[in-house]
Amino acid sequence: MREYRIDKEAQENFSNKAHYCIGTGRMDLALHREYVNQLKLVQEEIGFDYIRGHGLFCKDMAIYHAWEQEDGTLREEYNFTYLDEVMDMYQDLHIRPFLELGFMPEALASDEHTVFYWKGNITPPADYDRWARLVQATLRHLLERYGEEVLTWPIEVWNEPNLRSFWKDADMQEYFHLYEVTAKAVKEVHPQLIVGGPAICGVDDERWLREFLDFVQSRELPLDIVTRHHYTSYPPEREGHYDYIELHEPEDAFGVLEKSREIVDSYDCFRDKQIHITEFNTSYVPTAPIHDTCLNAAYVAHMLSRLGDKHESYSYWTFGDVFEENGVPFTPFHGGFGLVANACIPKPTFWTFAFYKNLQGRCVHRSEDAVIVQQENGNYYGVAWHPDWYGEEREKNVTFVFDLSGEKEGQEYMLIERIVDEEHGNPLRVWHEMGEPANPTREQNELLRQVARPYIRTQNVCVQEKGIRVALNLKPNALHSFELRKIWRSQDTGYDYNRVLAQHVGKQENL
Repeated sequence: MREYRIDKEAQENFSNKAHYCIGTGRMDLALHREYVNQLKLVQEEIGFDYIRGHGLFCKDMAIYHAWEQEDGTLREEYNFTYLDEVMDMYQDLHIRPFLELGFMPEALASDEHTVFYWKGNITPPADYDRWARLVQATLRHLLERYGEEVLTWPIEVWNEPNLRSFWKDADMQEYFHLYEVTAKAVKEVHPQLIVGGPAICGVDDERWLREFLDFVQSRELPLDIVTRHHYTSYPPEREGHYDYIELHEPEDAFGVLEKSREIVDSYDCFRDKQIHITEFNTSYVPTAPIHDTCLNAAYVAHMLSRLGDKHESYSYWTFGDVFEENGVPFTPFHGGFGLVANACIPKPTFWTFAFYKNLQGRCVHRSEDAVIVQQENGNYYGVAWHPDWYGEEREKNVTFVFDLSGEKEGQEYMLIERIVDEEHGNPLRVWHEMGEPANPTREQNELLRQVARPYIRTQNVCVQEKGIRVALNLKPNALHSFELRKIWRSQDTGYDYNRVLAQHVGKQENL
């Protein structure tokens, strides 16, 4: 059993930026009803500030149009009909875009290389001047429609150019040229627009980051933020439609990110520059069953406890399972990236972010298995986790002893626990027990939504010997939130709770 003493005067280092940004599938999916329903659920229960995804300039958004006229001159037009629909919906749900500039419009592409089921073009522009005009026209339209708020929307140039899947031949120098043209074009629209890159993932990332920073420095280019991605699994093993993975050791995973911080800070002109992780998750494929599990929820809870130490933001990839990189999924639990399964069913990791939302206030405890804050109202709120790293299926008992010296002995508090583990808040288990239906009925989906919520347990606890002990029994892959709320009991005239519970069937006395 592990025991921690919580000093009421403690001030631990903890920066909670879990809700700055959330990932999404390509932009035109926002025109789907199910997408909007899932995002609405996420915003109501959690509430993210920004949203980032691919496909701003792809065919289905229909922004860029170009054709040759009879006299041989090129005519260009920009259609912002769908863009406005998406941006207006985001505003209605109180979320702002973190704009990723990509992929290449077909009418502007230099080749036909594409990625994904929906064929995002990954080639450089055939004409960089036309690309710059497209970027500028889009940003000017957004500024005209939404005003100076757009100056707070970060802009990222492309996505994972260090992978051949996302940038033709992973051509570093070509990407640097794209960045130079794009960054200059952005700043010409308005010098306060926020632009950055290189949006790399963990493949040859150290070399890419150094050479990118060298290039930016040598050309004196704008660079407001540095961006990268972070996934914590080894290459998957494929079985049918699914990819099974093994996770990185947590310290190894954090080490990769610490190296990026070290590289950025090694340049005088970039020291302390904001680093945004614009994608992170356990697996990097959208067909990894781990995403649907309690292990994922507990592992991510541990990540969130430390990611804010060196990063301005870290965007979980993604909020929902309306996604389609590999096509339309066959089942609701197909290993999609989302916090929410289709039919608006929250997965366990959904609650990781919902629990972290309340970690606001002065941090009084941070360890490898918990974070606790004292909120502005004086109450205590904590999140604890127990990922079963090695499949040992062992429980963990953790006790927190809160120093409440100064409180009157016997002062009542209400302890509220919310529990997600293999038996609670786990719709995957119930779906399995249903027979794993590919297309659950409405009745089955309603049941899955009901069981997807955490188990709630409450009790009264009293200050004894200047403190309160909170003992948690963490099952394997458990995620708990717990809250200590001070209460002042005020009973109505004649109300006796113990007498209420003591009522029973009585015997009639003989008259």
